[in-house]
Amino acid sequence: MKAIVVASPGRPEDLAIRDVPEPAPREGEILIDVRATALNRADLLQRRGLYPPPEGAPDILGLECAGTVAALGAGACRFSVGDRVMALLAGGGYAERVAVHERLVMTIPDSLDFQQAAAIPEAFLTADEALFGLGALEPGETVLIHAAASGVGTAAVQLALRHGASVVGTASVGAKLELLEKLGVTLAVDRNGEDFAERLAARGIAPNVVLDVVGKNYAERHGACLAQCGRWIVMGTLSGAVASVDLGRVLKKRLRILGLVMRSRPTLEKAAVVARFSRRWLPLLGGAAIHPVIDSVLPLERAGDAHRRMEQNLNVGKIVLALG
Repeated sequence: MKAIVVASPGRPEDLAIRDVPEPAPREGEILIDVRATALNRADLLQRRGLYPPPEGAPDILGLECAGTVAALGAGACRFSVGDRVMALLAGGGYAERVAVHERLVMTIPDSLDFQQAAAIPEAFLTADEALFGLGALEPGETVLIHAAASGVGTAAVQLALRHGASVVGTASVGAKLELLEKLGVTLAVDRNGEDFAERLAARGIAPNVVLDVVGKNYAERHGACLAQCGRWIVMGTLSGAVASVDLGRVLKKRLRILGLVMRSRPTLEKAAVVARFSRRWLPLLGGAAIHPVIDSVLPLERAGDAHRRMEQNLNVGKIVLALG
């Protein structure tokens, strides 16, 4: 089968399409004919040699996919050959076929095509776990979402609003801020020209939950702006992983600082996230209130171009790679 491989760690130009062995589904797994996959920041890090796949996972990039069921492994019984499905992966999405445990797979709603569906699993499941699994966001509360025009960001904005929360989102350029306003955020903050903490203070807003993909550079401001009993969900460290935190403020405000990763978690933990999301949100996907935001769709062989676009922070929503 064809797959995108990292010829040598480094540049987007080092991604190459090659013939690789086809995976065989193990017990409890299904084999998927991949029709589309989508980019995530983790793909960029792995391409650079900075984020190796978990033990037992394919070394092919790609943390989500959509396609049709091609075969069933022993004991797999939740789907049938030919079913349209989307899946959360530990790797392997940039390929014509991938094997994945059936409990990490969801049926694609009839209203979505394969390209739209490929933009859902990693983004929406991560957003759901951040907001509700760890963040315990309640209706009427406020969440501050950084990189809110990204794939995970746009998913989190929509889920939080549908849940009855208020949303403050940060983004970098005009088109991204316009998207946030269109989605219905309470406040859209230009991260290049404005200080989010100052904007929040001026509006008298103290967020109950922060979804933090920035890390070091925002740590002090998060401690200052969070409400009493606020939940600070660390999802990324784009500005650095080592930060200064005023623990006295953490104690006084009774803050919770929680870390979130999806890829390296045990299958049973990820399956619980998939099951919770499927019960609550899957029936609503594809409607006006909850839908994947697609930036662009490129053929698989242009994965390098897709990586460059994400590295330059040009994407508004998800970048999708289409197969066939």
